[in-house]
Amino acid sequence: MIKTLPCGDKSLDLQIPQIMGILNVTPDSFSDGGLFVSVDAALQQSRNMIAAGATIIDVGGESTRPNAATVPTQQELNRVIPIIEALRKEFPDIIISIDSSKPDVMLHAMVAGANFINDVNALQAEGAMAVAREHNAAVCLMHMQGRPRTMQQAPHYQDVVSEVLVFLQHRVSQCTEYGINQDNIVIDPGFGFGKTLPQNLLLVKHLERFVDLGLPLLVGFSRKSMIDRVIDKPVDERVYASVALATIACFKGANIIRVHDVSETIDAVKLCHAVRDA
Repeated sequence: MIKTLPCGDKSLDLQIPQIMGILNVTPDSFSDGGLFVSVDAALQQSRNMIAAGATIIDVGGESTRPNAATVPTQQELNRVIPIIEALRKEFPDIIISIDSSKPDVMLHAMVAGANFINDVNALQAEGAMAVAREHNAAVCLMHMQGRPRTMQQAPHYQDVVSEVLVFLQHRVSQCTEYGINQDNIVIDPGFGFGKTLPQNLLLVKHLERFVDLGLPLLVGFSRKSMIDRVIDKPVDERVYASVALATIACFKGANIIRVHDVSETIDAVKLCHAVRDA
């Protein structure tokens, strides 16, 4: 049983499911773009999520929604670093995640106080693994077919579950061979990142195969378009369906649930964990 996740000089208890609160400090994220771009607004949203039970705050300065534009490194740094510094000052014990694929952003975020790297590109950029290793950061390796601009243009797999598993196993091997401690590694199948609705649903249905790899499993469904494909509702009306998916994932063994709506998710996850472990 996975017990703890090292995160720099801190650790995260994985004997119970943990909630990662999404803090997008971007003008164009699909759900909350523009709401938390100032330090004051970002801090208040973080206070709300932490009070509701989030143990990780995931700070992102570049949208990875389908068709999202690339953000220059300096602009991304200008968005995230002041907020990470303010978060670390106010919440010395919280786990702060940097949601980025750029090694320079990862590095500056670590210096500013982050201790978790959440990378949709699975540390494949040159220099990314070095930052993770040197700072003993927790790292989430996610699967994505293609790139955000093009990933939803007819994604194709022969066997989506097996292919995502093979990719994640390969990246874990490459990271550990580079010197990253396997205990620091989290995996994420990448729901909505180069997958159709049937492919996403198959990944949910077979999540236990990812749990069987013996690594912490992070999942993120919150408010995503895969939900709209089933219930036909706009972003701000997908909360209950997001909670339902979080509950399914928890029951199948997911360790970290990445969400916008912390208070709405955490009671369901706690109860699911109690039933699963009864």
